[in-house]
Amino acid sequence: MKPRIGSWDLLYRRECLIPTWRGLLLLLLSGILLLGIGAATVHPFLAVTNPVQAEILVVEGWLPDYALEKAKIEFERQHYRKLYVTGGPLEIGGYLSQYKTYAEIGVATLLRMGLAKDVIEAIPAPAVLRDRTHASAKALKSLLIQQAASNSNINLVSIGLHARRSQLLFQQAFGEFSRVGVIAIENQEYDPTHWWVSSEGVRTVINESIAYLYALIIFPFV
Repeated sequence: MKPRIGSWDLLYRRECLIPTWRGLLLLLLSGILLLGIGAATVHPFLAVTNPVQAEILVVEGWLPDYALEKAKIEFERQHYRKLYVTGGPLEIGGYLSQYKTYAEIGVATLLRMGLAKDVIEAIPAPAVLRDRTHASAKALKSLLIQQAASNSNINLVSIGLHARRSQLLFQQAFGEFSRVGVIAIENQEYDPTHWWVSSEGVRTVINESIAYLYALIIFPFV
């Protein structure tokens, strides 16, 4: 029988177990171990490279020049049939530039790098307030439907930790009849093997982790 406190039977006493100093030390060490495992695995998980057999290469036009150069090398080495560059409106400088979207800037950059004009095409995406990667994927899917190639497999070139989220959103847009592979170009703004020692690395890991969970869990229902 549990002892009651007060005349109205609103409270009763109960025993509670609390950890000893040894238990607290074990919890602390376990937490440190889990943090270490997370720090070692989160970056390679998000910065995934997993290409598929495909004739189409897709690159996100907002990528820095060194990443676009790697995309050019990938296109030529693997003998893809076509390279599509995606991207929405410029966020700054649009009134000063002849190019109005990241897709157009990406194409112009790749042409200047030496790619032939007949193998590359810009796929501008509409202006949206959120989920810009998914909007780019839908714009590409619409074009491929017009070209009777909507069920084609594609390989997507992205950068660093953005890669897995981009692959997920493109796969959601393309559906089960197309396979979307991904190639992550290493982010040169920090050392991926020691991302936790730089503010840019920590900020990127936190932001992309949250964004990936949103794309995986919440986005399909909004």
